[in-house]
Amino acid sequence: MPVEKIVKQTSNLTAEAFIEKLWRYQSDEELVKIKRYFKNEDGDYAAEDQFMGIRMGQVFEVAKAFINLPIEEIEILLKNRIHEVRVGAVSIMDFQARDKKTAENRKKALFDLYLKNHQFINNWDLVDRSAPHVIGAYLIGKDRTVLYQLALSDNIWERRTAIVSTAYFIKNKQLEDTFKIAEILVNDPQDLIQKAVGGWIREAGKRNKNTLISFPNKHAATMPRVMLRYAIEHFDSGERAYYLGLKNEGKAIL
Repeated sequence: MPVEKIVKQTSNLTAEAFIEKLWRYQSDEELVKIKRYFKNEDGDYAAEDQFMGIRMGQVFEVAKAFINLPIEEIEILLKNRIHEVRVGAVSIMDFQARDKKTAENRKKALFDLYLKNHQFINNWDLVDRSAPHVIGAYLIGKDRTVLYQLALSDNIWERRTAIVSTAYFIKNKQLEDTFKIAEILVNDPQDLIQKAVGGWIREAGKRNKNTLISFPNKHAATMPRVMLRYAIEHFDSGERAYYLGLKNEGKAIL
């Protein structure tokens, strides 16, 4: 079903109204696709998740219509077991955090809401959709200890939040935290952390290649191969071969 034209503002700003609107776009065909897309390492989707079967573009459009949803109603959506509903919740949070008209106290409320309900932000897409602006943008000019605490968490999604949030720092040419958090996560066993760390230091390296080069110089021999490949993806072929050779030989430059 094509997305209907949705006005940016809606008069019935409740979690219930949001979910009702989402159901209009439910598709059994999309349900099959999304279950396949979110399969976990065991070949099944997360047991705690349920799915409607709605394209993400449609979820984002509905979220735009509910951009002024109150914090307490967003929290209701975050705690819903349906994945698309939670995607809607973090999308609303992202839209609010990005909005230049959003007051600082509301940005703080969104930041607190995210961290308080992190157990429901439990997949890579939920983290990536909201962490850069809800967490990262809020921390510009503020103490960032919370990111280092998250990086040390046993929870994979909290660790992903730690590195993904630094996207906003990179955008503002603040690279130090990305590399410091990458140091914490450099030997993480989870593929979704390895890819995120490699990808984020690669992006930071676009701002300062010398800083990027120092990372594989130190860690190429021991960091996971997928992390190394992501980090050096934009190096020329000779540089890539050199660092992959260090990995194969188990050597690092001290």
